[in-house]
Amino acid sequence: MNKSVKDIDFTVVGDALEFAQIIANEFNSKAIIYERFRTALVPIGEYQLEFVGTRKEVYTKNSRNPIVETGSLKDDIYRRDFTINSMAISLNKINYGEFIDLLNGKTDLENNIIRTPFNSIDTYNEDPLRMMRCLRFASQLNFEIEEQSLKSIEILKDRIKIISQERITDEFFKILKSPTPSIGLNYLYETGLLNIIFPEVAYLSGVDIVSKNNIHFAHKDVFKHTLQVLDNISTETENVWLRFAALLHDIAKPKTKKYIEGIGWTFYGHEEIGARWIKRFFRELKLPMQHLDYVEKLVRLHQRPMTLVEEHITDSALRRLAAYAGNDLEDLLTLCKADITTRSQKKVNKYLKNYEVVKQKIIEVQQKDKLREFQSPVRGETIMELCDIKPSRLVGFIKLKIEDAILEGIIPNNFEESYQFFLENKDIWIVEFNNI
Repeated sequence: MNKSVKDIDFTVVGDALEFAQIIANEFNSKAIIYERFRTALVPIGEYQLEFVGTRKEVYTKNSRNPIVETGSLKDDIYRRDFTINSMAISLNKINYGEFIDLLNGKTDLENNIIRTPFNSIDTYNEDPLRMMRCLRFASQLNFEIEEQSLKSIEILKDRIKIISQERITDEFFKILKSPTPSIGLNYLYETGLLNIIFPEVAYLSGVDIVSKNNIHFAHKDVFKHTLQVLDNISTETENVWLRFAALLHDIAKPKTKKYIEGIGWTFYGHEEIGARWIKRFFRELKLPMQHLDYVEKLVRLHQRPMTLVEEHITDSALRRLAAYAGNDLEDLLTLCKADITTRSQKKVNKYLKNYEVVKQKIIEVQQKDKLREFQSPVRGETIMELCDIKPSRLVGFIKLKIEDAILEGIIPNNFEESYQFFLENKDIWIVEFNNI
């Protein structure tokens, strides 16, 4: 495919771990041994060499872990997931450089086809994760999936339940990282796998119609819209967490959709409800929690910039968005631009211009107020000491009052005047809090 690679896989007839040690010694490197999986990694400069012994592996009906047995080179090639992954080149002296292609992988590669080596039912039964890998390769390479190889996924989709969540999530995020993620997401939906691994995304599909006086009112298919937003943003960034936010930005629309006479279809509050769901998704998908706040923030704020276009919008409203978005303002606006999926170029140009206006206004406010790292100048320790209270929700309530006053332009963003404002109002705020 004329692509340079830095990761090279070697299959060894014999003891792969011993062989990896020999290679590591030869190149003054160190072999990283994964005893449990009988594999070894040897880094040499910018290259990563992985060694594994020839083997056979099979999943039992209810097991998440394969039974691994030593096998021949032919066994190892025949156990591969797809023909395009079954090609090899010999490094042995007797037939050095010989191209080994027992399953016609080169032909499928040239024809852009993903095909299982033998009966696809057996291939997916042996390792159900191969179903996810199939769709991931299609998304990464923009290849077609051979008809029976695709149909078997639909038949065996429930088998994915025996695979660990970590491995499923890894393949899912590789789809999100692909050049056109909608290819993989569409395949996930069509095969029914999406209903199992991420049902909330699958539920975005469909259009509801309300008929009034022989006039039909329909909203757009949120699933198709979401995939378009995801593809749009994928042309702008490789940041997979920004792509993940794009996937989830309208996730709560099915929950909030309502038809209102004289207005049409509404989805009031979908951004807030969606943001509240993000933590659950992170836990269910077993994602690293350090990215939670970022994704949650983008989902919560993705509607906000469009409301700040009009001339009469106050500086305080711009300060709020600047404070809430913080260093992620640029990514938020990237998401907002990707969210423009209208076919009208006139509307596209108008919306893009509006977002540039908002961006410029916010930059001007940030430069004026230095709000990039905004937080209450009066710290929690000071509040607790002067109010004689312990760590509690009341401390946060008072800090929020100070921050709101700054964002509204009532007081400037400095300690002296914030402190004075706090002293003048702390007793009133305590009474207010106790009456909530």
